[in-house]
Amino acid sequence: MIQSIDRCDVIVIGGGPSGSATATLLAKRGFKVTLYERDHFPRFHIGESLIPYCYPVIKQLGMLDKMKGSHFSKKYGVQFVNEHGKLSEPFRFGQYDPHERSQSWQVLRSEFDHMLLNNAREHGVTVHEGARVLDLLMDGERVIGVKVKLEGESEKDVRSQIVVDASGQSSIVMDRMDLREWDPVLKKAAIWTYWKGAKREPGIDAGGTIVMQTQEKKGWFWYIPLHDDVVSVGVVAGFDYLFKNRETKDIEKIYMEEVARCPGVQPRIADAVREGDYKAQKEYSYKAKKAAGDGWVLVGDAFGFLDPLYSSGVMLALTSASMASESIANALDANDPSEQRLRSWEPEYVKAMDRMRNLVCAFYDGLNFGRLVRKYPEKKNLITDVLVGNLFSEEVDELWPLIEELRQEDAAMAM
Repeated sequence: MIQSIDRCDVIVIGGGPSGSATATLLAKRGFKVTLYERDHFPRFHIGESLIPYCYPVIKQLGMLDKMKGSHFSKKYGVQFVNEHGKLSEPFRFGQYDPHERSQSWQVLRSEFDHMLLNNAREHGVTVHEGARVLDLLMDGERVIGVKVKLEGESEKDVRSQIVVDASGQSSIVMDRMDLREWDPVLKKAAIWTYWKGAKREPGIDAGGTIVMQTQEKKGWFWYIPLHDDVVSVGVVAGFDYLFKNRETKDIEKIYMEEVARCPGVQPRIADAVREGDYKAQKEYSYKAKKAAGDGWVLVGDAFGFLDPLYSSGVMLALTSASMASESIANALDANDPSEQRLRSWEPEYVKAMDRMRNLVCAFYDGLNFGRLVRKYPEKKNLITDVLVGNLFSEEVDELWPLIEELRQEDAAMAM
């Protein structure tokens, strides 16, 4: 019998990385936290590659030893393959960031997310799986709790001082308050599946991510080596190109058409066996108009999602949880869950998110990173900062005029 709880300090909606992390960090501060998760874990989720700056929050959560003892593939770097199939030299994180965090992981999200949720339980969070949050409870403009239905029970109202929405793209707060703003540029889509026995790079690079462009740079493939000899392989391209301007609507056929256009991926999966279904996700880049209001906070994908390029999703989810939980704790200590207090973390986080977005957009605009480094070798460390997830240094902003200069040079040459 599930114990009835009708009041707590913080309600967290969603048990993914941002929700579990926020709940854990607040529970460690001594607050009474209840988390409602719609599904039963483990459950499938995409977004399998962790970048180095996940490390600080993983350590903060007390998860570092668990990750070190896991069977997840170790990730030491990333490589790029151009549209002609030429493989770049390995970009190994440790060469530019000699720290323990430079070894990251490629995770099966069903297992990784389950580890995070169980870690929340271990730190005192009350977790309910199979729980449907039906609506928000309001007192004027302030959120004061949720209406929830647990399995086998009737609907009930649960009150709290603060509600944290970490429910991902289906964010109840974002939808109820009409906060979603679709990215005007990053109108992309993805199709992916899994291959067993696919080729891996030798030695230390066996677990590294590979980003492979398709011919004419219409799109790109991610190639993420997981444990158990399985590789996650997905194609990303413009939504219209991938889905609208096709004779076929069959996602398997579309996927294989793009494989045929990608010299980098073809030989790597030639002798592999597909494992699992083909999956698709369409037009997923968005951001909320604000990260918090009176009595509520958005974290992770419930606040916004950029793009799978550079694997920033989990890092941004964990970072938003860490930053938001500090503001939430301060608001609770002051008994002031106002919008002003709960948004105090937002400006710095949005700057970081925008820095990653700038580099993503530069890639889609055709930026040649090799050319950028050759022309400005002294700025290579700034590119490195973005790729490893160190997005909070204002020095990174020196990159954007240099990238724009290269773009204008390319435009002039094309005339």
